[in-house]
Amino acid sequence: MLANFLIGLREGLEAALVVGILLAYLTKTGRRDLIRQVWLGVALAVGVSLAFGALLTFGPSELSERAEEAIAGTLSILAVALLTWMIFWMARTARHLRSDLHGRLDAALTGGRWAVLVATLLAVGREGLETALFLWAAAGATGSGTRPLLGAVLGLATAVALGWGIYRGAVALNLRSFFAWTGLALVVIAGGVLSYGIHELQEAGILPGGESLAFDISAVLPPESWYGTLLKGLVNLDPTTTWLQAVAWTAYVVPTSWFYIRTVWGGPAAPRAEVNPPADREPATIA
Repeated sequence: MLANFLIGLREGLEAALVVGILLAYLTKTGRRDLIRQVWLGVALAVGVSLAFGALLTFGPSELSERAEEAIAGTLSILAVALLTWMIFWMARTARHLRSDLHGRLDAALTGGRWAVLVATLLAVGREGLETALFLWAAAGATGSGTRPLLGAVLGLATAVALGWGIYRGAVALNLRSFFAWTGLALVVIAGGVLSYGIHELQEAGILPGGESLAFDISAVLPPESWYGTLLKGLVNLDPTTTWLQAVAWTAYVVPTSWFYIRTVWGGPAAPRAEVNPPADREPATIA
């Protein structure tokens, strides 16, 4: 639940900032008549993202158990690759997010109101599709039931509230620190999703070593205990971890964390983001 809350919070806040920047720019340039197209684009992006999430959840249900495990494992590893790319992309280029969106919106304005809708759909829809894939993979890694979904919904709802507060100038939030630290936490979560993907491919017989355990601590860390559930939700700690899972987790988390820390905190300090702009100004970017 906690992992899904963090994913929903971070990804939802990114999307909320994108919408806030678009709305503020249209207001600033005197094109409030196009705000309706922005909201239509947001609605379409949400609908597409929900449909994609439903496809991921219910699509493989008619397949054999081995096929389901193969699909779950493959898509989980794909989600880790996309999540890693997104984390580093945000760390390196987020300070230019506002100017990039302005450029896209300026180009869309020359194409008419429907071009604005398409530009919004693409900008928000990318965040939505990424979020659907990440949440689906993290939910599979942290267990079934309603808790992963509840965590995701709470995270998204919190992101919407924070995004609206930042846009209206009612919430002060250091976005640079927020995205820097949540990015590091997502690296650890992604390591758990990778371990889960390896496990599923081993169960499907695609990868070897399913019976070769690196450790079995189920006696001291029962999966049904509150602390076992907590660790499962935070870092997807599997009490019965195979050697391949352990090696994959270590080979991913350790170097990725090191490169991420170097990327975010290793260079010269960037100017601090403005955290509470007035309502007629654009929300703070992540620089």
